[in-house]
Amino acid sequence: MWRCVLPDAALLRPAVFLDRDGTIAEEVGYLNHASRFRMFPCAAPAIRRLNEAKLPVVVITNQSGVRRGYFPESLVHTVHRIMTDHLESAGAHVDAIYFCPHTAIDECECRKPKPGLLERAAREHVLDLRRSFVVGDRYSDIELARQVGSQGVLVRTGYGEGEIQWHSAKWPMAPDFVAADVAEAADWILRQTE
Repeated sequence: MWRCVLPDAALLRPAVFLDRDGTIAEEVGYLNHASRFRMFPCAAPAIRRLNEAKLPVVVITNQSGVRRGYFPESLVHTVHRIMTDHLESAGAHVDAIYFCPHTAIDECECRKPKPGLLERAAREHVLDLRRSFVVGDRYSDIELARQVGSQGVLVRTGYGEGEIQWHSAKWPMAPDFVAADVAEAADWILRQTE
């Protein structure tokens, strides 16, 4: 008879979940051509510091342009190869990349701020979401962190500054930290895990 065996809680590791557009790379709206992908100069060194601290780094990103027909799913994979190649050349790496190709009307469980991507990553990589961090440039990234018990970091890059300026008064809960960029977010995370 088959039975589900859960991993020992002591084996679960905290992780850092990073949004892609606006956090690791410039926010350009719908990224419909690989030539428009530009990583922030601080991203690779920040990810390398997280790697050196033995924290798994997982990219989570909504890519509804696929469902909307703005670009094929193959472009998402091409951009992720460019990103991982750039990171590798800088001595950094991500442990996994997950994306949701759906729109909000699809009501899927993987579109942020729903927790499907994080839950899948936790299962596949033996991660402790309650000791993890979610970093992004939208308040939905903070909502995602709250849903799974992680700490949420909002970066001011991408949509972040506008989110703070125009919407923060209505937020039901503030981020755990507001960072200038992914480098400052990594610094704060590393201090929390010392």
